[in-house]
Amino acid sequence: MKKVLVANRGEIACRVIRTLRKLGITSVAVYSDADSNALHVKMADESYHLGGSPSSESYLKQDKIIDICIKNKVDGVHPGYGFLSENSAFALKLQENNIKLIGPSAYSMDIMGDKLSAKDAVKGFGIPMVPGTDYAIIDIDKAKTIANQIGYPVLVKASAGGGGKGMKLVTNPEEFADQMELAINEATSSFGNGAVFIEKFVTSPRHIEIQILADSYGNTVYLFERECSIQRRHQKVIEEAPSAILTPALRKAMGEAAVNVAKAAKYEGAGTVEFLMDDKLNFYFLEMNTRLQVEHPVTEMITGLDLVEEQIKIARGEILSFSQDDLKINGHAIELRVYAEDPYDNFTPSINTLHKYKMPKGDGIRVDNGYEEGSQVPIYYDPMLAKLTVHGPTRKAAIEKMLKAIQHYEIEGIASTLDFGAFVMKHPDFVSGMFDTNFVKKNWHQEGIKEMTEKDALIAAWLARFLLTESDLKVKTFVY
Repeated sequence: MKKVLVANRGEIACRVIRTLRKLGITSVAVYSDADSNALHVKMADESYHLGGSPSSESYLKQDKIIDICIKNKVDGVHPGYGFLSENSAFALKLQENNIKLIGPSAYSMDIMGDKLSAKDAVKGFGIPMVPGTDYAIIDIDKAKTIANQIGYPVLVKASAGGGGKGMKLVTNPEEFADQMELAINEATSSFGNGAVFIEKFVTSPRHIEIQILADSYGNTVYLFERECSIQRRHQKVIEEAPSAILTPALRKAMGEAAVNVAKAAKYEGAGTVEFLMDDKLNFYFLEMNTRLQVEHPVTEMITGLDLVEEQIKIARGEILSFSQDDLKINGHAIELRVYAEDPYDNFTPSINTLHKYKMPKGDGIRVDNGYEEGSQVPIYYDPMLAKLTVHGPTRKAAIEKMLKAIQHYEIEGIASTLDFGAFVMKHPDFVSGMFDTNFVKKNWHQEGIKEMTEKDALIAAWLARFLLTESDLKVKTFVY
C-alpha cells in the first residue's frame, strides 16, 4: 500500500495523514469548495477537488472519489468517521475497483449497521441485551402491549442510524401511540427506513464502549474501555479511559463480550462495541460502530498504540503483532471535543472566523486539530474544531492537566466548548466518577453554572487572601 486517499476532512483527515507520513505512504486529500484552503489539504502530498460545499456535492460523492483513486493510482482509502465510513455500497464499489478500504467488509457494515440485524447476529454468543423486541414492529397496538409487558419507561428506537434520531422516550401508555408515530416518521425522513423496535429504558445509564482490533486470521483483542457518558443531544462531548467504575473482572467480561460481537460480524479492522450500564453495573449490548471512533486518542494514550497504523497493517494483510496478554492500561486519559458551539446557548453552532487560535502544548497534552488561525469555520459540516486529549498517571492528575490545557487553549472569534469542559472537570459528580448520561441535563443550566461560578469565585478569593497572608509573613520574617 503505497498511496492512500483520505475520504474525509477536518481533524480526522489531518490525523490520518500524520500516520501515513510516519509510515512513508503517500497521502491524498480531497476537498470541497469550502475546504479549498483547509489544513488537511495543505498537509497532504496530493489533493483533488470534489465539488460544492455541501457534503452531498463533495464528501458523499462515491463515484467521484473512486474516479480520483483510479486516475491517480491510489491503493487504499481511509474513510475516517462520518460521511462514507460505514457505507457498505461504497465499500463494495472500492472492492470492485481493486481499491482496499481501510476498514471492515461490507458484510460486517450491513450486519452491524442495523440495530436489529446486530441483535440477531449476537444472539448465540450470550451477549447481555436490554429487555425488548429484537424485531421491527409497526403495529401500534401490539407494540403498546409489549411496552406494557416490559414496563414503563420504554424507548421506541429506529433500527437504522443513530445520534438520537428516530428515538423517543415514552413514560406512560397514554403517550405511546403519538411517540411511536413520531419515531417512525423521524426514522423514515432521516434514514429512509421507518423500522422501529421497543426497548426498556435503562434509568441512570452510563455509556461505556470497548475498542477492538481484529485481523484477517481470526485474532481479535480488546483495548479496554472508554467512558462516554458526558453527552449533549445524545452525542458525546467528553470521553475518558479507563472508566472510573469498572473493576478488573467487569472490564474482562465486557471486553470478552465485545470480542464475541466482533466475531459474530466476522469483523476485521478497528471497531467499537457500545454498551449501556445501569446503576447496578449490569451492562447491555447497544450497537457496534464499524469504523474508527472520534474518541480513539484516549485509547491510544493508555495503550501506546497507533490505531490508524494498526488499521493500515490489518488492511495490508498483516497479523496482529500482540495478544490480549500483551496489553496493559497505562495511566488515565481524558478527551474534550472542542466544538465551535455556544454551550451557554444550548450548544448552538458558532460559525465565524478564528481570529485567534493558539493550542496548548506540553507533556501528556495532545491536540488532534483541523484548523488554523484565520480559518473560517464552515456551516456545512460538523462544527468540531479539534480534540483536546490529556494523559496522566492517575485520573486526578489527568483532570488537573485538562484544566491547565483548557486554560492555555486560546480561541477568539467564535464560541467554543472549552468553558463547558472546565465546568465538567471541576464538577463534584465528575470528579467523584458518579455520573451518568443525564449529567448535562442535570447540571448544565443557569442555576448549576451560577453555583459553580460562585464556588470558583469563593475559592479564588480565599486563595488570594491566603497568598497575601503568606506574603506578609515572609516580609515580617525578612524584616526581623
